[in-house]
Amino acid sequence: MAELSGTELSEEKEAEIELNKRQKRPWQDLHKSGKVGLSADLPETLGFYDISVVRRDQREHSADPSLTRFICTELTRGYFLEHNEAKYTERREKVYTCMRIPKELEKLMIFGFFLCVDAFLYVFTLLPLRVLLALLRLLTLPCCGFSGSRLLQPAQVCDMLRGLILVLCFSMMHYVDYSMMYHLIRGQSVIKLYIIYNMLEVADRLFSSFGQDILDALYWTATEPKERKRDSIGVIPHFFMAVFYVFLHAILIMVQASTLNVAFNSHNKSLLTIMMSNNFVEIKGSVFKKFEKNNLFQMSNSDIKERFTSYVLLLIVCLRNMEQFSWNPDHLWVLFPDVFMVVTSEVAVDIIKHAFITKFNDITADVYSEYRASLAFDLVSSRQKNACTDYSDSVARRMGFIPLPLAVLLIRVVMSSIKVQGALSYTCVFLFYLGLVTLKVLNSIVLLGKSCVYVKRANMEDKLFEGPSAAPSTAKSPSKADQARYRKPSGESKVEQIPATPCRSPSSSVTTQPTPRTDPFPPPPTDTCSAAPTSRPPTPPPELEEPPSSLSQEEEEEEEAQGASELKHRTSNKDLLEIDRFTICGNRID
Repeated sequence: MAELSGTELSEEKEAEIELNKRQKRPWQDLHKSGKVGLSADLPETLGFYDISVVRRDQREHSADPSLTRFICTELTRGYFLEHNEAKYTERREKVYTCMRIPKELEKLMIFGFFLCVDAFLYVFTLLPLRVLLALLRLLTLPCCGFSGSRLLQPAQVCDMLRGLILVLCFSMMHYVDYSMMYHLIRGQSVIKLYIIYNMLEVADRLFSSFGQDILDALYWTATEPKERKRDSIGVIPHFFMAVFYVFLHAILIMVQASTLNVAFNSHNKSLLTIMMSNNFVEIKGSVFKKFEKNNLFQMSNSDIKERFTSYVLLLIVCLRNMEQFSWNPDHLWVLFPDVFMVVTSEVAVDIIKHAFITKFNDITADVYSEYRASLAFDLVSSRQKNACTDYSDSVARRMGFIPLPLAVLLIRVVMSSIKVQGALSYTCVFLFYLGLVTLKVLNSIVLLGKSCVYVKRANMEDKLFEGPSAAPSTAKSPSKADQARYRKPSGESKVEQIPATPCRSPSSSVTTQPTPRTDPFPPPPTDTCSAAPTSRPPTPPPELEEPPSSLSQEEEEEEEAQGASELKHRTSNKDLLEIDRFTICGNRID
C-alpha cells in the first residue's frame, strides 16, 4: 500500500510539472503537436507568426485595452483579398476595359471619318458627272425616242435636284461678305463670342436633324409615282424649302468658322482656351447619366460627325489665314500649334467621355466593333440591287452629317481665296479634280472591302439578302388573338396554306446596278413569289365556324394585354440596324 501511494504521488508531481512546462512554453507544444501553420491559434502578422502575441493574449486577456495595444494591433494586423475575389476581379476588368477604350473608339472614329470623307468627296467628284449624264440623257431623248414611263431614273432625278441646290446656294453665297462678318464678330466681347459659339453648335444640331427630313421629302415628292401631271407641282415648294435650308445652314457654318478664326487670331488666345474648355463641359453633361448601347451608338455617330466638321472648319480657317499672309508657308507653322491643340483636345475629350460612360454603365469595349459593323452594313447594303437609298444619304441619316451646306461653304471660301487666271491655272484645277476623283474611288474601294470584312465578322450576311419587305429582327409572331381577329368569316372558302419561299435574286453582288421598274405603279401584293407554280390544290367546301365562347374571348383579351405590355418593354431593345436617325443628331433618347 505504501508503494502504491508513493507511485501515485510521483505521477501527480510529474503531471503538475508537465502542466507548468506547457504553460511556460506554449509555442513548443503547439509546434510539436503539428498545430502550428495556417491555424487560427496564432494570428498572422506581416509575413510571419509571432509567439509573443500568444503570450501577450494569455497575460493580458483579462486586462483593460490600452493605447499601446491598439497601436500594436494596427501595425501588425493583416487581411486577405482573396476572401472577396469576385469584387476585385470585376474592378480589374473595368481597368482593362478603360485601357481598351482608346483603341476601339479610334477604330470606330477612323472608319466613320472616312465614311464622311467618302460622302463629302461624292459632292465634288461624282455628283457633277452624274448630273452631266442626266442632262445628256435629257438632250438626247428626242433623238433616241421616248421608251418607258420615266424621263429619268429616280437616282438621276435626285442628282439633278442636288446639283440645282448647289448651284443656287453657291450663287446666293456670293452676296454674303465673309470679311464683313469676320470684323463684325471680332468687335464683340469674349463672353459674348463664347455664348454665340455655343448657340451655333446647338443650332447646327437642330438644322442637321430637320434638314435631312426636308431633303428626303423633296426626293420622295419628286420621284414618287403620280397619277396626274399636276401632282408634280408639289415639288416646287419642297425645292425652294430645301434651297432655303441649305443656304441658312451654310451661313450658320460660316459664322462658326469666322468665330473660330477670330479665336485663332486673338493676341492672348483667351477665346480659343474658352472654346476648348467647352469640350470638357460636355463630359460633365454626358458622363454622369445613364446610357444604353443604342444611346451610346447615337452619341458615337454624333462624335464622328462633330470631329469631321471641326476638321473642315480648321481647313477653312487655315485657308483664310494663308490668304491674308499671301500664302507664306512660314505662317502655316504659326497656326500649327493652335490647330494641334484643338485636335488634341477633341480626341482627349472623346476618349475620356467614352471611357467613363462605359465604366459607369457596365458596357464592354467590344460594343464599338458592333457599331462599326452596323455602319459597314449600311455601306454594303446601299450597293445592292434592291438598295432603297444612296450611301451618302444613309451616312446622313445615321450620323446626322449633311454634306451639301458644308460643300457650298467650302466652294465659296476656296473660290474667294484662290484666283484662277490663265491656261496653266485651269490645267492645275483640272489635275486637282482628277486627283480628287482618284482619291474618292480608292477610298470607296477600301471602305467597301473593309465593310465586307466587318459584316462577315459580325455574322450579318443573312440580313443583306433579306428583301425590303422582310420583317425586322425584333418582329414577333402573331398571337392567337391576332389570328382570331383576322379569321375569315363563314361562307368564304379556305385555301390551303402553301409555305412561301423567299424570293432572292440569283446574283446578289454589291456592285451591280438596280433594275429599273417599268410600270410606275406597283402591282398588288401577292402571297407567293412570281416563280411559284400557278397550280393550286382544289378548295374544299366551306365550313361553318362555331361562335367563340366567352372563355376564348377572355383568353384573347389576356393575350392582347400581354402583347401590349411586351411591346412597351420591347421598345428599348432595338436592333442597332433599326436606329435610323436620332432626335437631335447625337443627343440621347431617354
